[in-house]
Amino acid sequence: MLAAMSTAPLPPSSRAIAVSRDRDDACPGSLRLHTADDGALARVRVPGGVLTVPQAEALADAADRLGDGELHLTSRGNVQLRGLRGDCGARLAELLDAAGLLPSHGHERARNIVASPLSGLDGRGVREVRPWLSALDGALCASEAARALSGRFLFALDDGRGDVAGLGADVTVRALADGGALLAVGSAERALRVSGEEAPRAALLAAETFLDVRRKTGEQVWRIDELSVSSGELTRTVGSRLTGAGIGCVPVPNDRATAGGPPPGVTGAALSVHVPLGRLTSRQWRTVTRVAAGVRSGELRLTPWRGIVVPVPGTDVAATAGALARLAGAGLVTDASSPWLRVGACIGRPGCGRSRSDVRADAAGALADADRSSLPLYWSGCERRCGHPRGDRIDVVAAPEGGYRVEAVVRGRPARTAALDDPSHLAAALAAVTP
Repeated sequence: MLAAMSTAPLPPSSRAIAVSRDRDDACPGSLRLHTADDGALARVRVPGGVLTVPQAEALADAADRLGDGELHLTSRGNVQLRGLRGDCGARLAELLDAAGLLPSHGHERARNIVASPLSGLDGRGVREVRPWLSALDGALCASEAARALSGRFLFALDDGRGDVAGLGADVTVRALADGGALLAVGSAERALRVSGEEAPRAALLAAETFLDVRRKTGEQVWRIDELSVSSGELTRTVGSRLTGAGIGCVPVPNDRATAGGPPPGVTGAALSVHVPLGRLTSRQWRTVTRVAAGVRSGELRLTPWRGIVVPVPGTDVAATAGALARLAGAGLVTDASSPWLRVGACIGRPGCGRSRSDVRADAAGALADADRSSLPLYWSGCERRCGHPRGDRIDVVAAPEGGYRVEAVVRGRPARTAALDDPSHLAAALAAVTP
């Protein structure tokens, strides 16, 4: 059965939503494991998505020795390990510590930082953000106050191209061509212009200001846009805090122009691949690490779009082509026209007890129909829609009565929904809801 209907217009994504949490932040980390239906789950924060080859190998070892042998990429460029034994916490911490992935146990869940993954590799950004990343992560781990940030609070460091600036971070720093930077908090319409040299310190002070306001209002919220105080008012408070700390700042309109993530293939001095549904076997993961070691880059960069970038020093075209072929042979997407780039899914059954369906299997089975809509598709096992992308999309949500509900989520337009009894009929449902 297929039935389409219109519902009320969606609220603007910039609208602040006051939220009251009735429990502490239970976001998983490396030291605080989450119990799922397929075992314990660890979320390893990887600031900027940057991993050295030894660190990547350590994660594969942890997946093989302690988990189910798979690694999952998140929408923040972090790594999840699943199927962990309930008693492996100490051993996991030991492995991650030895690899340098836990520089501060008290801040391990707060180290949520995304950064432009192609920064310094393709000539498009106006500033290399690696120094910002190192400075912010170091300052974050040195801040006693920052221990109180939730595991959901997010920093974004954009090199000026507008890729991670569109990810809805709590604190966004965007490089300007003249050497300055825009500092934006939440969904505020106005940003603060600061010097590029002061940008990392300003970002941390913005986060600490959020914590101060939260404490004064007594609100138990995790993210800036959940405060009852508007993001615009918070921006003014941050400006006063920066001025008091000796950081010059000027209110300016927030630049909201955004771009997408890296396309698969060779781009600049880098190889880029997409990971279908964000899931890799340890064998696939080790293939990537061997490629990174083989091209002598020494690192790989995980992207918030569930991809991996491998920097390629030098201009050896033959070696680059061979490395890309190895990655494609491992089952990773190297073709920019692949429908996998437009399809995502939560973990679904059997890993999640809330899920009503094996959404990953259904998403893979309906892959051929993904091109029937110009919007990305995201499959969810329940209404929580864990990991869904921001912006316009098609939500395919498992329904309580069975089957799915398909909904076009388009800013400024009435929502259109259709019931879908069988994933093989996805094309008809997309035709019913696509604007």
